[in-house]
Amino acid sequence: MAGSNRTVVSEFLLLGLSDVPENQPLLFSLFLSMYLVAVVGNLLIILAIGSTSHLHTPMYFFVANLSWVDICFTSVTIPKMLLNIQTLSQSISYTGCLTQMYFLILFLELDNVLLAVMAYDRFVAICHPLHYTITMSPKFCITLLSLALIITNIYPLIHTLLMDTLSFCASVRIHHIFCELYALLKLSCSSIHDNELVVYILGSFIFFAPFLFISISYMHIFSAILRLRSSQSKLKAFSTCSSHLVVVSLFYGTLFGVYLRPSSSYTSEDSVATVLYAVVAPMLNPFIYSLRNKDMKGALKSLLSWRKIWSW
Repeated sequence: MAGSNRTVVSEFLLLGLSDVPENQPLLFSLFLSMYLVAVVGNLLIILAIGSTSHLHTPMYFFVANLSWVDICFTSVTIPKMLLNIQTLSQSISYTGCLTQMYFLILFLELDNVLLAVMAYDRFVAICHPLHYTITMSPKFCITLLSLALIITNIYPLIHTLLMDTLSFCASVRIHHIFCELYALLKLSCSSIHDNELVVYILGSFIFFAPFLFISISYMHIFSAILRLRSSQSKLKAFSTCSSHLVVVSLFYGTLFGVYLRPSSSYTSEDSVATVLYAVVAPMLNPFIYSLRNKDMKGALKSLLSWRKIWSW
């Protein structure tokens, strides 16, 4: 940063983890284990879908992309965290911090938008099954994904550019495990009015619009399910969207507790909630999508069988 009235900051200190040396091996093992489970689990989902022809459907296309986003999401934070634990360092460069914040918001948005797209997929499949193949064509699915990638870059870019204009106080201590938006705003000595305005206006639309869309989609889905005559048909229809509902509940349950409120009310205790959506949720998603899904379990079993591995 440079400027006559701006404090020059070269690095920040991430104080979200314990700095007691005796705790470092435990923390390192814990976060390394969660990271490996998240990456391997989501990678297996992607490989299972890609190697099983009958899973080449719109629903699993978006599940695979959600898994890819979750791998990227965890990779933005945990490797740096593990490096800091290993080297007994708490520092992150100014550029590295803003870069981390940018990608955190980006992949958080992508998760949000993909969950909405997946809700639309279930809406069409259950409410308009005869039009499903035509509506959710491969071309349309790729178009939706491309638009999501383009649109979700705008919000983090605006925040990153605005953050680069702020002045920071002498203290560069971030009481968080990574460079989270609100944690950074609390360190600013200059006005953050524009930043919070972006959160309230653009952020509200970006995060609440998909949630509202998901809610409306499931109102129609549940209405359609209740109109089915047999209990077996109702159970079968509900089972196709139950995994998505669990993931949505986990994602928004932790997200709404942290964001879209004044940054002045942000406390270090909120870092627990951000760990849940940034680390725990991506780790659990592969289990949620596979444990109650016979097709996915069959694909994973086939992928992990020795015959399948040997044939590669």
